[in-house]
Amino acid sequence: MTIKSHAPALLDKLEDYIQSQNFGESPRELYEPLHYILSLGGKRIRPLLSLLAYGMYAENPEKIISQAAAVEVFHNFTLMHDDIMDQAPLRRGKATVHEKWNANIAILSGDVMLVQAYEMLLETDAKSLHEVLRLFNKTAAEVCEGQQFDMNFESLPSVTESEYINMIRLKTAVLLGCALKLGAILGGASTSEAQKLYDFGVNVGIGFQLKDDLLDVYADQAKFGKQVGGDIISNKKTFLLIKAIELAKGESQEELKKWLVAESFEKEEKVNAVKAIYEKLGIKKLAEEKMNSYFKAGFDQLEGIAFQHESYFQELKQITQDLIHREK
Repeated sequence: MTIKSHAPALLDKLEDYIQSQNFGESPRELYEPLHYILSLGGKRIRPLLSLLAYGMYAENPEKIISQAAAVEVFHNFTLMHDDIMDQAPLRRGKATVHEKWNANIAILSGDVMLVQAYEMLLETDAKSLHEVLRLFNKTAAEVCEGQQFDMNFESLPSVTESEYINMIRLKTAVLLGCALKLGAILGGASTSEAQKLYDFGVNVGIGFQLKDDLLDVYADQAKFGKQVGGDIISNKKTFLLIKAIELAKGESQEELKKWLVAESFEKEEKVNAVKAIYEKLGIKKLAEEKMNSYFKAGFDQLEGIAFQHESYFQELKQITQDLIHREK
């Protein structure tokens, strides 16, 4: 069966809408960063999921371009503030907002960006607006909770697997679930169908983050676009490190501890040494099994799901599969 591709046209319309927004003009320093960060690109996966979910149940997804764009604007707001907290110099290969301007401007511009996301949601008709705002508010709070947990983990001596999964669920996955549920609600899906799409998004979102953990260690450097092993170098508590700390005994445990406390080291040597410990403990296989369990749980939610337009449903599945098999 040939899947009709709706995504290219929808993404073009979405991009035109985002770039045409006049968020405000004065003071210039407040509004320029909004246009700047939104001009840096990105896959626009979250708003595309909203549009495809809507298309499963109703005609003309272009009708909810504003609400789909709100998801993308909110996502970029979180990136702007996360970059300040992480002291990140680059975003998509360009200077971050706080580097190009300063941290105070980035904070304030991020604040007004969140306000603009709510403004875009106000295009929702009265009968759905309350449900949409409640979903959006819950998701926004959860994303902040996830970010705080992530920052807390930096200073904790240990983090459990379940704590880590909960953190990535909140920080990353719930926004994918929200994007899908938003489109389904606006398209007139039943409560149960909208919830299935939400659960699909959350589960594959967790799987995507576990995929990122794996790629950071095992990706092809030429394809990855950033330093392979960055998480190892910074002792980031990913699923892989958490499992290694849990399972390492004897010599492996001592070797891992040595690298975790080392303050001066050759980056490549540390990456290779920790990867060798992962290999000895079978960490890659454990991470792949955990990742695939979440992908399976996600796709299980789509079994028997009701929809009006199959082409949008099939494309939603295909785009997700493409993301699952990405190499960067």
